[in-house]
Amino acid sequence: MWWYALRKFGYGLVVMAGVVSVVFVLFNILPGDPARMTLGQRADVQSLEAVRKEFGLDQSKPMQFLLFINDLSPLSYHDRQPEEQQKYHYFPLIAVQSHVIVLKWPYLRRSYQTKREVSTILSETVPNTFVLAATAMIFATVIGVFFGVLSAVYKNTWIDHSANAFAILGISAPSFFAGIIIAWFFGFVLGPYTGLNMSGSLYSYDPFKGEVLTLKNLVLPVITLGLRPLAIIVQLTRSAMLDILGQDYIRTAKAKGLGHHAVVYKHALKNAMNPIITAISGWFASLLAGSFFVEYIFGYNGLGRATVKALEMSDFPVVMGSILFIAFVFIIINILVDVLYAFADPRVKLA
Repeated sequence: MWWYALRKFGYGLVVMAGVVSVVFVLFNILPGDPARMTLGQRADVQSLEAVRKEFGLDQSKPMQFLLFINDLSPLSYHDRQPEEQQKYHYFPLIAVQSHVIVLKWPYLRRSYQTKREVSTILSETVPNTFVLAATAMIFATVIGVFFGVLSAVYKNTWIDHSANAFAILGISAPSFFAGIIIAWFFGFVLGPYTGLNMSGSLYSYDPFKGEVLTLKNLVLPVITLGLRPLAIIVQLTRSAMLDILGQDYIRTAKAKGLGHHAVVYKHALKNAMNPIITAISGWFASLLAGSFFVEYIFGYNGLGRATVKALEMSDFPVVMGSILFIAFVFIIINILVDVLYAFADPRVKLA
């Protein structure tokens, strides 16, 4: 299993290399001078040249790409200078004359607007987005599996028809549209009764207590973000359960006198989990990317909102860092899902 996971991780590195290449090409054909974005339109020539040298913008495009790869690679090649060590926070491994091969975290460079390191911006926003995405996925999974099982067990009843109608509605409604409606209805129209805010982040500022955890600000973004995966999980669970409930071993279990709940939840649901696991894994990674507009609508301080603001200001390093981080999350989750298959279904073999 470990060899299989390592092999999949190797494939993931190849995919990541492709993503890095595409991101570099796309953001280098966009108009704009990064040096002027960093220093402003009134900067003098000397300052502009210093910034271009820092980012390697005075080099040819192939050399800029190599410098970009060197910045992102955990194993990289740098000068043995205190300024370099302070900039990259590296651990020296092998000295090569005036240079050194080092081990470090990927360096995502600095924001053009705030001058802060992109990794610092991500470390401040990713946890909030992760909490939002994880909560939305838990909400969608629990409710979706429950109603999917009910829909399959009570096929062609009003429960089944209601679940299908809800699933169609959830799939049809785009997140940005659903977010506006949900924020207006539950945060404004019913706000005095629900106590929910139209906008707000996981932490709110209190003049006496400072930053305070405000869980109620999660409710509306979680419902909005979890609506589409919930609808998909309802349909997948229903379809998988109907297929399993028609199998011979289920009829045999019923003939042996096993209780209804034991047949449904212990035998049928367990063997119907593979497509559900696939949906959960794919949607969890998608929720990290799909949270962009939801966070912006609800004023939720996370990776999505930070990326949208960076796009508005042409702050390309922040946008590039966000894209690369989400691509890395997709790769890791896909590897974990392939391994989880073996635990969920013994029939699956990891070759």
